[in-house]
Order: sequence, then C-alpha cells, then structure tokens
Amino acid sequence: MDGLTEIKKDSKEIFKGRIVHLFVDQVELPNGETSTREVVKHPGAVAVIAVNKEGKLLLVRQYRYPLNGIIYEIPAGKLEPDENPDDSALRELEEETGYRCKKMEKIASFYSSPGFSDELLHVYFTDSLIEGKQHLDQDEFLEVCAVNLDEAVQMVKDHRIYDAKSVYAVQYMQLHLK
Repeated sequence: MDGLTEIKKDSKEIFKGRIVHLFVDQVELPNGETSTREVVKHPGAVAVIAVNKEGKLLLVRQYRYPLNGIIYEIPAGKLEPDENPDDSALRELEEETGYRCKKMEKIASFYSSPGFSDELLHVYFTDSLIEGKQHLDQDEFLEVCAVNLDEAVQMVKDHRIYDAKSVYAVQYMQLHLK
C-alpha cells in the first residue's frame, strides 16, 4: 500500500437521480482505521470557451437554483449516456447558444470537486462560430450574451462569473488570447 490509498469496504446507494447518484461508503484508511465517505457519481460534463468573430466570449446568463441566483457561465452541459465528450461539446454549444463551429479543440479535463464527486469536466475552445438555432431543453431558460475580455475579467471580480469552469475560461483567455 502507498500510505495514501483508501479501500472501499461497503457502499450504500442513498439516491439515484437524473443527474447524480449519491453513495455513502465505508472505507479503510491507510492507518487501518475506518471512515465514511459521501460520494456523488456524475456522468461527466463538457464546457466550451466560445469566442465570436469580434473576439468576444459567449456566456449564458441563467438562474441556478442551488445558488438561488443568476450567474453568467460559459456554455456547458452533462454527457449523455455513452456520449463522446467531443460530440457533447458540439451539441451543448448549439443547444445553449445557437452556434455551431467549424473546428473545436479540447484544451483541458479536470475534476470539478474531487473531495466528494467524480464529475470530470472536459473543456473545449473554438473561435470558428457559425450562427445556427438554439435548442434549449424543456426545463432550461437562459440568455446568451457576448463580452470582451476586459468585461469578463470585471465580471469575475464582481462575482457575476462565479463558477470554476467560467473563471477558468476567463483565465485561459487572459493567458492565450491577449
């Protein structure tokens, strides 16, 4: 054993929803003691840093129930069962913004909250947008807007852009697109 690894001894499914499954696991710690871990299983997600021909970042403005408020985010969504992340990114971009693209590049994958969830987020970049038609889910209500980099940086400071993937997008633009 490497002195860090925990071994699952028991697992109990607490909740199975449309998006997440919650488990309470009993684990053996590296020192031989036991502990409880609450684990959220998630199918994974994609997010797209989409820049229009004017060099502006596309954002979606939407109400987020867990936050009880409205924030701005880059277009994103969860993977469908057995869906390839590349295909999911193209689908989510068009569904949420109405834009398609000529080419898209995967730039990163990261765990959103590894302390309790296995959600792996795949982040893409495109600056080859083609106008199309928005296809929102039945329970999805959002507004699309485009902001320049200085505006996006200010929105992070003002906590209007407040989630990790979107803050990452602004930082990516600062590093790669100046």
